[in-house]
Amino acid sequence: MPGPGDRRQGGGTTVTVEDLGQVATELASLSNGEARSLSKLAEMAVSQVPGCAAAHASIWRDGELSAAAASHPDPAELADYQVRTGAGPLITAVRDGSPNSCSDTLADERWPGWAQQALRRGVRTSVHLVQQVPPMTLVLALFGVRPRSLDADGVPMAEMLARFGSTVFANNLAYGAAQRTATQLKDSVAARAVTDQAKGILMHALKCDADQALTYLRRESQRRHLKVTDVAARVIAEFSPPALRGGASPGDVPAAGRLSVRLA
Repeated sequence: MPGPGDRRQGGGTTVTVEDLGQVATELASLSNGEARSLSKLAEMAVSQVPGCAAAHASIWRDGELSAAAASHPDPAELADYQVRTGAGPLITAVRDGSPNSCSDTLADERWPGWAQQALRRGVRTSVHLVQQVPPMTLVLALFGVRPRSLDADGVPMAEMLARFGSTVFANNLAYGAAQRTATQLKDSVAARAVTDQAKGILMHALKCDADQALTYLRRESQRRHLKVTDVAARVIAEFSPPALRGGASPGDVPAAGRLSVRLA
């Protein structure tokens, strides 16, 4: 864990309006993947929050860790330890959906295993902030090398970072869901077009109606263990109008029994 000489410590640093504007701008640009965005969020916590020597940011979905990043190796190792053991302030924050703080790791008795690991890495205080945007939970963990240098109720900049971060990730999640929905709709329309074209070919070749043509496609789908759209694509490939213009006439198209064979 970085020591006091490695970065600014204590509560004497004043955050200016320009600082807040820069933070907001940088957080708004976090759209280049969860891991990189979490890493940026952790780095910003270290640079902007007085008393914070290292930070860890993680996203959880349905109680399972989805992505994580840290400003230094020590917080990442502490997070890994908690995931393995199922105990620690990070796990508690995710489970309860509320922030927690450890004013002095040396005196804290809630997570003895974690406290031992934290002390080995020079962590004397920590804060875990939680922002929930179902189904996502964002946890921003801050670590200090001096007792009582951090507190869940006394880190407004960190709270702002966590809120901005959760908003960014929620927007990205919504955008991704919208993209997936659009892709699914596009695929559905394309599949419907293929099926309708194949039905038209079968209606002409087999002298049947649309329902009978669809029944034929479904029967072939089950018999050959293929999707209906795959069977439809085979029908189009073999019996589409360009094939007929190559020399065959509608009367030359095989009857229903032989058509099944030709689709093999």
